[in-house]
Amino acid sequence: MRTAPGQVVAGRYRVTDRPDDDVGVPAVDAQSGARVRLFGLELPELLDPVGGAAPGHAARLTARVAQVAAAAPTHPRLLRGLAAGPEGELLWVAEESVSAVPLERLVGNGPLSPYRVAEIGADLAGALRAVHEAGLTHGNVTTRTVLVCEDGAAMLGGLLLGAAEEELCAALGGEVPRRVYETRALMLGPLAERWAIDAGAPADTWALGVLLYRLLTGHGPYPEHDLPTLLAAVRDGRHHPADGCGPLRPLVERLLDPDAARRPDAVAVQRELRELLAFAPEPYPDGPPAPLLPTPRPAAGPLARRPRGARPPRRPPTDRQDAGPAGRPPRIPPRLLGPLVLLAVLALMAAAVAGVVLVAG
Repeated sequence: MRTAPGQVVAGRYRVTDRPDDDVGVPAVDAQSGARVRLFGLELPELLDPVGGAAPGHAARLTARVAQVAAAAPTHPRLLRGLAAGPEGELLWVAEESVSAVPLERLVGNGPLSPYRVAEIGADLAGALRAVHEAGLTHGNVTTRTVLVCEDGAAMLGGLLLGAAEEELCAALGGEVPRRVYETRALMLGPLAERWAIDAGAPADTWALGVLLYRLLTGHGPYPEHDLPTLLAAVRDGRHHPADGCGPLRPLVERLLDPDAARRPDAVAVQRELRELLAFAPEPYPDGPPAPLLPTPRPAAGPLARRPRGARPPRRPPTDRQDAGPAGRPPRIPPRLLGPLVLLAVLALMAAAVAGVVLVAG
């Protein structure tokens, strides 16, 4: 899958930058001018039962991808799959391009907080709800197909690529289930999200439960060192303890239930996560805020009870207090003191003059 800037693949997409293994090959659609991401799927030769070469199957995969793309809904948390085109031994699948990073990179930094996982889960549940209402199954919910945008929103991609991979496994396996299993094992590896024991919408919600567990704990809920061990654990419902899932533990355990009838659907998952987020504590980067009305305690020494009848110590006057009793403000406003003193002097002078007149008379 070697490409270089300026190269045109599938007769339509011009590569604009070097490929990124996590988010595909950046390119531009020559027909619409839209920015896209390309993912290449190798197309090995098919063999018929007697060992001869079978006709190529690029047309079959292209038709299947086109069918899924036509039925896919439009949703703000679902990356839009565009088309697929063969070129040589590769099938190129084009998907809408956004400024985001794969969730896989965030998981590499350690477990995420439960409320951040709840935000991501609510976005993904909304996207899955739209997919299921359109009569489709996503089948490719992994940390690589989930992108996190600059505003923190999670978007689900990989719908067309997952459909192409499953169609290729069916084409290579034919009517032999063992060959289908071996093809999926080589193509997908022991990644728990891709090995649900049932099909349809319940498989997607189960994969969402696996993903939430992985984000909360930093590892998958099942052993993934080899595929037979993984499949046996999934079949028997033996997952690692969910102690590290915090407030999301009840939901995660229900999503991982081996009985599909007991799992919540995407609508219920989204509703439950939104209810949890409604009561989430506010995030404070520097720790919890200081109390609005602090009550300072003495610098040293215990608090002592005041003896009965003892008067509390007087506090020095402040700018808003007069030195009067109990620090109460004066009864006469300061602006009236001058006129009142003048009136008192005049009254005394008048009284003196009246006394002189009486004595002289």
